[in-house]
Amino acid sequence: MSGRVRLVWFKRDLRVEDHRPLAEAAARGPVLPVYIVEPALWRQPDAAGRHQQFIADSLVDLDAALRARGQGLLLRVGEALEVFRSLAERFDVAAIHAHEETGNGWTFARDRAVRAWAREQGIEVCEVPQFGVTRGLRDRSGWARRWETFMAESPPVVPGRLERLLETPVVTAESVRAAFHAAPPFDVTPCPGRQPGGLAEGRAVLDDFLHRRAVAYRGGISSPNSAETACSRLSPHIAYGTLSLRSIVRAARARRAEAREAGEKRWAASLNPFDQRLHWHCHFIQKLEQRPAIEFENVHRGFDGMRERDFDEARFEAWKAGCTGYPLIDACMRWVTATGWLNFRMRALLMSFAGYHLWLHWREPALHLARMFTDYEPGIHFNQCQMQNGTTGINTLRIYNPVKQAQDQDPDGTFVRRWVPELARLPVPAIFEPWRLSDHERQALGAGDYPAPIVAHETAAREARARIGAFRKRAGFRQEADRVQHELGSRRAGLRPQQRPKRKSVDRRQPSLF
Repeated sequence: MSGRVRLVWFKRDLRVEDHRPLAEAAARGPVLPVYIVEPALWRQPDAAGRHQQFIADSLVDLDAALRARGQGLLLRVGEALEVFRSLAERFDVAAIHAHEETGNGWTFARDRAVRAWAREQGIEVCEVPQFGVTRGLRDRSGWARRWETFMAESPPVVPGRLERLLETPVVTAESVRAAFHAAPPFDVTPCPGRQPGGLAEGRAVLDDFLHRRAVAYRGGISSPNSAETACSRLSPHIAYGTLSLRSIVRAARARRAEAREAGEKRWAASLNPFDQRLHWHCHFIQKLEQRPAIEFENVHRGFDGMRERDFDEARFEAWKAGCTGYPLIDACMRWVTATGWLNFRMRALLMSFAGYHLWLHWREPALHLARMFTDYEPGIHFNQCQMQNGTTGINTLRIYNPVKQAQDQDPDGTFVRRWVPELARLPVPAIFEPWRLSDHERQALGAGDYPAPIVAHETAAREARARIGAFRKRAGFRQEADRVQHELGSRRAGLRPQQRPKRKSVDRRQPSLF
């Protein structure tokens, strides 16, 4: 073994199991694991204190797991280049090992700068995929097959022993909190109901889901009343890598096979759609990997100029505060603000309402929800926000009726009463449309301070359809939609572009605005 040091750079992969950079680095020489708290990253408009808190939980567990193998985690505060320069002055650094990251535009630029510096210093940069996302992809054909191949591969062996290179302080809740104190986040909204992070917590959530809760997954994930327990709740652990996606896929499939063998048809039927959604995780991140500008620009550029000049700040503030006058919309926003989590149907409802009924451009609502979601994953998030705002050009418009959704998903008003307590005394059906009560009735029931509807939802939906329809009829719209489908669309969707665009030899990782 060479005596040169190999740095393992942990980012959104806070675990030791199924961690190829750690395994490969340990097989080739002495290893120094590093996590960097980067102040400039936390100043970005998608960053929040609840993200830091989940990471802090996870870093404590990660350090303990590494320390048990001989070398603890080196926790540093500063910009990545500064940290690596200082380590290169102290050690003979042979390589930096890391997982490929499909993050926001800032992390993309940061990674490029680190690679350029390392090349100048003669330091190897070894980046490998963390899950089924392919860097440098030119064509989505065969993507699902490659995903399955990756998930079927045996995970790398966890290093049994790491040579101690540096006596690092034990990472504690207090020390991580102090590190993040030096890198204040863009948003500091309290999140009292946040899911805890950590390797042990991730394994416990997975076990609880696969052996106790998953039976309710099918049919239970749409209503906010049942979704809180029927959903896997693994999303923040996937987003920050305390569990590898591959380990979840393999565990879920093993449990499904066990259920089938035991004749537990309901269990098997529920784990089928869960397995499908694990595919979609990488499918959406792949889109951002291929086209990073999705974070900033409309997927279908034919929608440019449609909403940008009409942004209504007062509507946006009411939406953020959960004060739109639509009970289910407001309950969802208050729920996610307090807990950092929301089920998929309600996430779609919030973005649909912001984009269609309030006619807000998707970018600012997307950033707000990024800050509210503990499980924020840029590749999934920005794609979904654009889908729910109708700017992809290849997805069906879904303009949800906020009243009907409340009637369907919260028929007894239980969820609304929990999160909009000023409506707690309203009976069904008044709780779905409190504006139909007289002023006297609302006052008598304690709902006198609840706001009137911010818009007339049926009129707003009708106007949104007309506006979007006009843009879809513009010259060149179909050709651009074909190009989007060919570049980013799922081959399983069965959509065929009218014209196959010529391939261009370009860096698809480079967003047009950089």
